[in-house]
Amino acid sequence: MSPKTFAFATVAALSVASAVPAQAQIWPFGRDREAAPAETPAATPPQTPAEVPAVSERRVASAADRARAARLDPLSRAVFWAAEVSIAPHDVEAYLNLSQAQRELRRFAEAADSAQQAQLIAPEDRRTLMQFARAKIAEGQAFYAIAPLEQARAMQPQDWEAVSLLGVALDQISRRDEAHQAWQEALALSPDNPSVLTNMALSMAAGGQTAEAEALLRRAVALPGATTQMRLNLALMIGLQGRTAEAEQILRRELPPELVEQNLTWLRQTSSSPPSTGGRTWDALRGS
Repeated sequence: MSPKTFAFATVAALSVASAVPAQAQIWPFGRDREAAPAETPAATPPQTPAEVPAVSERRVASAADRARAARLDPLSRAVFWAAEVSIAPHDVEAYLNLSQAQRELRRFAEAADSAQQAQLIAPEDRRTLMQFARAKIAEGQAFYAIAPLEQARAMQPQDWEAVSLLGVALDQISRRDEAHQAWQEALALSPDNPSVLTNMALSMAAGGQTAEAEALLRRAVALPGATTQMRLNLALMIGLQGRTAEAEQILRRELPPELVEQNLTWLRQTSSSPPSTGGRTWDALRGS
């Protein structure tokens, strides 16, 4: 199997590793959320302007409301936090949450803008550096994530996540030796970390080392803390090597039946196509 087939790998790692404990993406096989149909307005008299509170009169949501918002789907969270930043334009927490929701919606440039706004408000807040870096990596602009990640690592040297994300960014811009050094550093800080191992595995697959990558990914999914996304990455890697039946067993444990069928169709089409036309690049997969 050609290295090109696995050119998507580093960004798959991002959705697994860096990120992000919020809602995991089922990538590249998931479906976009369908927008809820608009409700028919009730037959009530229209409000007069005096009845509509001005923005300056509105108040930020309570802590309880914000906690409830954290359990909403990404689109609802994006709407909620956009309203919060319009009321309180210096609320770092609101910008960070807005950026997270936008990234889950794959609105990567907007996510980077929101994180950058948080940075302008609180330049010494390490969270703003990490959120901006995640958005730039997801956007395919990893070069611009390197300096923030190096700054975040300097601020908290014992944090494996900044170092692991740095490896993802370096790998995306083809500085692979440095990326693997970063991941080794991350593993020294957090031995047998499944996220770090997954990043390494997907990078190796992108370089054509599929057997070694599969072994590393199997090791990752056997560890405590392994996620559904990691197991789906393993299924993807197995399926793209032509072992569709084995991949199907994993998919049926992790996904509802309709998504299993979508996955299997995609795997059969991709693995049976010539490398020059069938291998999906990361950019093509990002939009799927």
